[in-house]
Amino acid sequence: MNLFYTFNEAFVPQVGASLCSVCENNREAPEICFYLGVLGVGEERQQQLSALAGRYGRTVRFIPLDGLRESIGFDFDTLGWNEVILARLLISRLLPQDVERVLYLDGDTVVTGSLSGLWNMDMKGCVLAASMEPTANRERRNQLGLESLPYFNSGVLLFDLARWRKGDCGRRVLEYYRQKGGRLFAPDQDALNGALKGEIIPLEPKYNFCNIYWYYPYRTLRRLQQPAEYFSAPVFEDSCRDPRIIHYLGEDRPWRRGSRHRYLREFEHYLSLTPWKDLPKEKGWELPLFCYRAFRTLLKPFPMLQYRIVDRLIPAVMKYRKRQRTRK
Repeated sequence: MNLFYTFNEAFVPQVGASLCSVCENNREAPEICFYLGVLGVGEERQQQLSALAGRYGRTVRFIPLDGLRESIGFDFDTLGWNEVILARLLISRLLPQDVERVLYLDGDTVVTGSLSGLWNMDMKGCVLAASMEPTANRERRNQLGLESLPYFNSGVLLFDLARWRKGDCGRRVLEYYRQKGGRLFAPDQDALNGALKGEIIPLEPKYNFCNIYWYYPYRTLRRLQQPAEYFSAPVFEDSCRDPRIIHYLGEDRPWRRGSRHRYLREFEHYLSLTPWKDLPKEKGWELPLFCYRAFRTLLKPFPMLQYRIVDRLIPAVMKYRKRQRTRK
């Protein structure tokens, strides 16, 4: 089993917790190799990550991500996100040629069970497997030519890397972004969706389980997905009972002070098994997270109203993130 993460120095503890969760819950896997794309991660941190994986008899290979923007060859505006997100689009250049299948995980994930079912799934000739994101609004989907097709989240991606290379998918995704003139809401994720429409197979929600699955009921998510087909109710309910990959999307993150995330304890458990078990909580989040929870609680009986308000707020949050990153 091959796994790929991309991260900078600031996110090492989160990736350490995620890596540990993979090892803890996949002891039966004959081999696991972690390909860690790193930007500005010092030698000491790299040695700690290697030792953590080595404790389980697993392998780590580091891939320097310096010069990502230059290697693309044109200006790619990440809209406030760290440039390590670009590595997903350059994966065929970064990983060895003999790697034919790889599971990419965002660093803000933890694995709570076996990944064998995901790893061995039949991708039916598709280049990617990813989780559907029905909360992407219709205007955005139409802009990407997805009028009757689902939109996918890029936080968990299973690559058929042999097929990806054969189809020159990395170049196609970058060319799609260039053709759109940078006018994409979520640049790398939108580019993946637009360039590879019809070539992505859906993953069950359990493999990218995030906050939308308790903020919105099944009927609302199914409605938002229309006219594209959504999962059946039994598949959805099974994912809610037994999520395998928790994705800490949004502002309520378990490493922030004031977090009451539903899967807070899972993150804290795996973090406690790493060298970063004493990671201090990020300050300044108590009041914002309290207000956020109050908003969600008050509007829970009105999921569509909740959705419309959040959908209008997201662009402002994205602009704020970009300003903050520019200042840094």
